[in-house]
Amino acid sequence: MKPISISLSPNTQKDDIFLALKLIFSPWRWKKGKEIKELEEEFKKYFNVKYAFSFNSGRTALLAILKSLDLKKEENGVLVQAFTCNAVINPILWAGLTPIYVDCNEKNFNIDINDLKRKIKNQENLKRTPKVLIVQHNFGLSVEMDKILEICKEKNLILIEDCAHSLGATYNGQKVGTFGKVSFFSFSRDKVISSVFGGMVITNDSFLAEKIKENYLKFNYPGYFWIFQQLLHPVLINWLVLPIYNFLDLGKIILVLSQWFHLLSKAVHWKEKRGEKPDYFPKKFPNGLAVLALNQFKKLENFNQHRKKIANFYYQQLKDFSFVLPPKDNSIFLRFTIKHLKAHEIIYNAWHKENILLGDWYTSPIAPFDTQLDKLKYKIGECKKAERLAKITLNLPTHINISYKEAEKIVKFLKKMENFLKY
Repeated sequence: MKPISISLSPNTQKDDIFLALKLIFSPWRWKKGKEIKELEEEFKKYFNVKYAFSFNSGRTALLAILKSLDLKKEENGVLVQAFTCNAVINPILWAGLTPIYVDCNEKNFNIDINDLKRKIKNQENLKRTPKVLIVQHNFGLSVEMDKILEICKEKNLILIEDCAHSLGATYNGQKVGTFGKVSFFSFSRDKVISSVFGGMVITNDSFLAEKIKENYLKFNYPGYFWIFQQLLHPVLINWLVLPIYNFLDLGKIILVLSQWFHLLSKAVHWKEKRGEKPDYFPKKFPNGLAVLALNQFKKLENFNQHRKKIANFYYQQLKDFSFVLPPKDNSIFLRFTIKHLKAHEIIYNAWHKENILLGDWYTSPIAPFDTQLDKLKYKIGECKKAERLAKITLNLPTHINISYKEAEKIVKFLKKMENFLKY
């Protein structure tokens, strides 16, 4: 009855679940505590940087960065790729800035260098001056940072690295997240490490760090009930929802009702799909979630090694089939993203027939699929490659709870579907 899932707290192991349960009964540890600082120190040590600031989400982390750059709201746009999530675009809007969408590279799903140059030139022709470039290392695949750094130097762009998918990835032997002026990470429920919600900013820039600290001090901690929702999430999902997910659809019903009655939070609030800001952003990172994130961070290398082993299995098993596989580089493979012209049909069949919940990053140029693109200032046709990829990509799970036996089941299903789709 328990599905093979790519989301719904995929990283959580027994120690994480028991830790969350223990914290539920320790409310004095929920808001303030030593683990917040410990996690920030661990990030500084891991990346060999001077400054690290934790927040209650990657969205808040990015918003804090943008608010600290003293940009002119009417003049300075932010270059950002399509084939992304509204969690990246919304902080730009919340900061009063304008996203300038750049198409993506069909090979590695990251920003297209040639289209980036075109979009910068178009803005210059309109006598507008982009000041910021956000690069996103999609699915753990690193951006071509040498080319990006050349463009940023030539055009005097502030480079922000979005490392929500890439904690632990490298480019030419250097850790992703250490190339830009500043970087941010996410600890949401389906990221590299997970505390249901959470984020981090790192930088070596002393002036920017001081500005970020000023904004950080203005933020409050989330309320007790919001923290409770997040602590309950790994417990309820792993012990109740997933075990009976497909038994008369009880697990699905419990999940929907838990979210409906606000016992659990949703990954994306309905307001965010309209470019609006829920009241629990921006906030500081509460200690209760820092405890979970710190426990996960200690397992980072084990997590990423497992992802690479599962990715290698997919490479070996799918190499002679028509699925287009992701490039081999120093990726951590948060997800193993493949391409097929019938990808959406494969997803729908997998959901209903094989008890496999394959990922839907991204079925829209700005995910989730029901995001109102006009509210996020995206125009259909603006990034054609991203729109095409949204129709032909499919994510395979690589997380710590995916065994070789489960990966083999996924591969067998994909092979069966390919043979079926030939006729």
